[in-house]
Amino acid sequence: MATRSLRFESYVEVTPAEAWAWVTSMKGISTEMHPYLRMTAPPGVARLEDVPFEPGQPLFRSTLLLGGVLPVGWSDVTLRELEPGRRFVEESPMSTMRQWRHERRIVEAHAGVDIIDQLDFEPRFGGRLAEAFIRRLFEHRHSVLRRALTPSIGGRASQEKPA
Repeated sequence: MATRSLRFESYVEVTPAEAWAWVTSMKGISTEMHPYLRMTAPPGVARLEDVPFEPGQPLFRSTLLLGGVLPVGWSDVTLRELEPGRRFVEESPMSTMRQWRHERRIVEAHAGVDIIDQLDFEPRFGGRLAEAFIRRLFEHRHSVLRRALTPSIGGRASQEKPA
């Protein structure tokens, strides 16, 4: 099975610090994924920065809950790179993926920031169906973050770009 690549980009009118606080908080992650998925985190972990970062070492194991309730797999949440306030690269071993790489960048633009997600992944099963689910999940995530971070203008349309 081939590696699949997707890219999503959204503009929001917040500072880089405000965007970073959102994208690294468990509340922000959960809000973006709802109602499709929920990721569990250990008690006391409200932000990714609450767990000591060592490149390539799992921060914690998260159960993936379809619809927020049905366990469908796990992820050993693992950051390869972390540039606080700017970007992270997550390469988490997952029960549902042979390979998972998610880079999220925050880039200053105009009076706000662009939040850019680059995904490279290889599903263990489901091929096109898994890709369609990931595409829909991230379209939804970007729609939610645009509404949450720039409610006054309703955000800018998500633009998926080929990798």
